[in-house]
Amino acid sequence: MARLPAELLVLLLLFARIGTVTMLLPAFSEEAIPGRIRLLLGLGVTLGLYGLVRPRLVPLAEAGGLIAPLSCELLVGLALGLVVRLVFQASAMAGAVISMQIGLTSALVSDPALGGQAPLLARFASLAAAMLCLALDQHHHWIAALLRSYAAFPPGAMPPAADFARLAVTGCGEATALALSMAAPMLLYAMVFNIMLGFAARMAPAIQIFFIAQPLAIMLGLGLLGTVIGAMLTTFANGMAAILAGLGIA
Repeated sequence: MARLPAELLVLLLLFARIGTVTMLLPAFSEEAIPGRIRLLLGLGVTLGLYGLVRPRLVPLAEAGGLIAPLSCELLVGLALGLVVRLVFQASAMAGAVISMQIGLTSALVSDPALGGQAPLLARFASLAAAMLCLALDQHHHWIAALLRSYAAFPPGAMPPAADFARLAVTGCGEATALALSMAAPMLLYAMVFNIMLGFAARMAPAIQIFFIAQPLAIMLGLGLLGTVIGAMLTTFANGMAAILAGLGIA
């Protein structure tokens, strides 16, 4: 019983980092999931990793003090969760690019993850990518990354701001490259289609070719998207795993 306060402090420090990351992870941080469910999920992951991480936190708990180590754990969890979420936004970026190429940028839906409205295909790509990551057990890599973060960022130590800034910039660049690679078939389609419309407009300048061909552009674009969506999502899942591994997160 004498060790009970120390054990509770260990659990609190562990929950500070893991709970913060869980509240920001893709799929688990959706507004459609109630806050209590997300907190319970974070608590479940905390209890599952408690035995593995406890030896690293016991000396910190026995040293006394709560505010400083708790703040450090919250900052590390916040930084890790934001980096993973930033990389995951590659799917939404790809959906926004595709919407622009086929003329659906005005079709907007509410996106709670972004706190506003987003193109329809961007929201669809985000949900499809989240479902695929869960189906392919990508979330297991995220949980394993939580465990490895205690070796990379020791508990109680202030997170290095320069390293996290470099991590965020690199992740943003990699996510943008991944989004463009996902949208590459649609970019090629839009280029070819617009070149053909340009030739048609030159041959018949009195006809509003671009206005007349807009429904055809949307129909052909959606047909091509339905053909390549499987390859796009597979590219996203493999690319995200590679990016996180390259960043040392997963």
